[in-house]
Amino acid sequence: MRVAMVIKTDEGGLWTLPHLDELRARGHEAVAVLPPGHEGRLRKALHDRGIEVVQSAFDFRFRPGLRGLRGLLGLRAQLKRLNPGVLHYHLYASALAVRLATLGWDVPKVHMVAGPLYLESRLIRAVERLLCRLDTVVIGGSRHTERRYRALGASRTTAIPYGVDVERFSPPSPAYRAAGRRALGVTDDTFVVCMVAYVYPPKRLTHRGRGIKGHDVLLKAWREFARERPDSRLVLLGGGFGPAGAAYKRQLQALCTETVDWYDSVLDVRDCYAAADVSVSPSLSENHGAALEAGAMGVPSIVSDAGALPETVDPASGWLVPRDDVAALVQALREAHDEFRAGTLAARAARARERTVARFAHEPAARAVADLLERVRRA
Repeated sequence: MRVAMVIKTDEGGLWTLPHLDELRARGHEAVAVLPPGHEGRLRKALHDRGIEVVQSAFDFRFRPGLRGLRGLLGLRAQLKRLNPGVLHYHLYASALAVRLATLGWDVPKVHMVAGPLYLESRLIRAVERLLCRLDTVVIGGSRHTERRYRALGASRTTAIPYGVDVERFSPPSPAYRAAGRRALGVTDDTFVVCMVAYVYPPKRLTHRGRGIKGHDVLLKAWREFARERPDSRLVLLGGGFGPAGAAYKRQLQALCTETVDWYDSVLDVRDCYAAADVSVSPSLSENHGAALEAGAMGVPSIVSDAGALPETVDPASGWLVPRDDVAALVQALREAHDEFRAGTLAARAARARERTVARFAHEPAARAVADLLERVRRA
């Protein structure tokens, strides 16, 4: 079986690699269709694996006029030449492009949904209620997303998480943790909270004027919390996503205090988790997000109730707070700090690791995706 994976980015999307690895381990052929552009991380990883990469004739920018139409027709011709047994696509612009480019062509199409943000737009929901019927199967990257598509009337849906590499992300040794804390300039007595997320600029159609990751919520909560617990440090890891994201980050930095350290990037996010006592995901919209990497490393999370984040914790492994609720987030930080001081946070950390391995390890998730693609091809 030949599977053509279409995705609108060559920089992100590394979470697709376990699926392609599993397909190839089963003897199937995989080819990736990526947008024209520079040598991003995904393109490089695919080349390193020896997976064929095709530069899409369509740039995944939907503009009226002949240029966009020519791009879609070019993509259709490319996909025809590839002659895949199954088309497998991620991210919404990819889904739109493949659906339009393959109108009238009877090939199995599997749409895997990385995040539910676009479904929060009333306009897009109305469009998607019609277009999702062009998919053979919709895989929600979470149970939350699967429910959203069922409500839209998608004929075949299921939920499979993208998951996390629980071997690569594993609890740090004492020496690794100590080195990470030294690098931050904190002592063993310092309560370290981390948030790992790019700063995305505000969207036009959802959460107008707000960044979806909730940096502003956390920074407002931290100002109040840090006044009460000055023995604490907040570490933010993630730069602005594109020029607009960088501009929005500069606005957010006005909310920072002296107990906040903000790093654009590091070579390995595990260094950040290794030094942390708690991770925070205060998003306004999210799939599973950074809570999976944190949990795999034995770091309990405080998450908002947005999207699929509630699926990542239970009362024994983390905290669930209402989205955009500064007071509730402050209270969760207080409780986590109290457990840190009492020495009971370690039990919660162990539960976070255990739960993440059991529910979100990427290897069984990749097997489930490959099983589904094989069934769709045989049908």
